[in-house]
Amino acid sequence: MNKILAALVGLALIAGGLLFAVKRQVDPPVQSIVASSLESLHEQNRLSAFAARFVTAVTSSKSRYGLSAEKTLIIPAMVRYEVDLSKLRQSDLHWDGATRILSIHLPPVEISGPEFDLSQTREYESGMVLMTLTDVEQLLDAENRAKAQADVVRQAQAEPVMRLAREASLRAISDSFAMPLAAAGVEAKVEAKF
Repeated sequence: MNKILAALVGLALIAGGLLFAVKRQVDPPVQSIVASSLESLHEQNRLSAFAARFVTAVTSSKSRYGLSAEKTLIIPAMVRYEVDLSKLRQSDLHWDGATRILSIHLPPVEISGPEFDLSQTREYESGMVLMTLTDVEQLLDAENRAKAQADVVRQAQAEPVMRLAREASLRAISDSFAMPLAAAGVEAKVEAKF
């Protein structure tokens, strides 16, 4: 009788284990998949899903001793739009099992750069006498560089471009979570927002 009872308990444990394994295969643990996806994103550190190229044209002028000098700088620049994935925490993710929706609250998009393309620089100048006799040329160059930097950042922060950068980042991060869930056979919708 004890042998039969032990065999039944053993069979019940085996059946329970098999049932758990089958259930796990059919309905994999969403939280572990999401945690793995988050860890993978943290390893990337920063996501750059969008980049834009801008051209700036700035002019500076100086006058001294009755003479004047002017320099115009035209230069293209590349700006990358990034999301700092190290700021994304487990608390920013919420799985709703009833609706099968994974909600993600993302850190804001940040501008990286600008990176100026010095090979495409164009400069126009006047007032060589003043530039030759004084340090005005260096002052004009420094002022133009500062103006160019500020102008590209201003262009990069314009709402239409920022909207495109946010949309590209949302798609990329949503896919980073949706693809592993789909590969595990989990039917889920991923909703990311800033």
